[in-house]
Amino acid sequence: MLTLVIIIIIIALIFDFFNGFNDAANSIATIVSTRVLTPRVAVMWAAFFNLAAAFLFDVHIAKTIGKGLIELSAVNEWVIMAGLIGATTWNATASFCGIPSSATHALIGGYAGAAVVRAGWECILIPGWIKTLAFIIVAPIMGMIIGFVMMIAIMWIFQNNSATNLNNIFRKLQLVSAAAYSLGHGTNDAQKTMGIITVLLVTAGYLKTFEVPYWVILASHFTIAMGTMFGGWRVVRTMGQKITKLKPSMGFSAESAGAFTLLITAFSGIAVSTTHVISGAIMGVGATKRASAVRWGVAGNIVIAWILTIPASALVGALVLGFIELIHWLIGGGWI
Repeated sequence: MLTLVIIIIIIALIFDFFNGFNDAANSIATIVSTRVLTPRVAVMWAAFFNLAAAFLFDVHIAKTIGKGLIELSAVNEWVIMAGLIGATTWNATASFCGIPSSATHALIGGYAGAAVVRAGWECILIPGWIKTLAFIIVAPIMGMIIGFVMMIAIMWIFQNNSATNLNNIFRKLQLVSAAAYSLGHGTNDAQKTMGIITVLLVTAGYLKTFEVPYWVILASHFTIAMGTMFGGWRVVRTMGQKITKLKPSMGFSAESAGAFTLLITAFSGIAVSTTHVISGAIMGVGATKRASAVRWGVAGNIVIAWILTIPASALVGALVLGFIELIHWLIGGGWI
């Protein structure tokens, strides 16, 4: 049993690493696009604040992921393993293709797909899903509106400043906004892995109640930070250059809007996609120039990826658990 638990924890941290490799790269997209920092320095900046978030925030999202979406009685070690494999497979595929998919929705999709195979649809906790699915729409709209309003305010406040002076001011301020966004990302995305590992420890009997151990918090944040360090360069190019071209003031507005949205949802215990949020913020900021400044075709491809993520990862999670059950039955162990 202990060996299986250790293997699943390793798989969870691999998922966390790919989350950093693919999703966390969005933390640096704008600051790289505006040339405030080089990609190498930017990933170190983002990784540091991904890790720092471990010491600053509570674990509300971990509780939502761990016990707010699926009945714990329907979960065992194999369900968690299958869900993680489903999520990791989708994230790795999306990262290879340069698609900024949602690691959040990949995880809950894979987890739910495996749980339904084992226990049926009644294991789904509808209230938790309503909130999560609603924010697939709400989160990017929040980012878009806040980014748009912030950019309009900056344009009005600094209307008498020269372009050179404005760029110099916001090149410095963008360091702060990028750090804030990375903090928001760290507290949102690392908590998904914390929730899954804690569920595993509860179902395996190593914890009596759902309380996230401190070593799980540190391991999750450290791993996602390392994923950021190794970067997701294809996604950086998509987020920072292909949607719309950004100036430092625009990058500041997008990152600040993203950070504000992520911190609100983190304190509310709502698991959202950081990719959704920063995508919406960038589009909102770009739209202040003119609607045609946003390359809506690229944005449309991203939206398609958002829609596909939960069902695709759920299907993979379901297939993985089905395969595990079949093997277990063939070797005489019965159904899991």
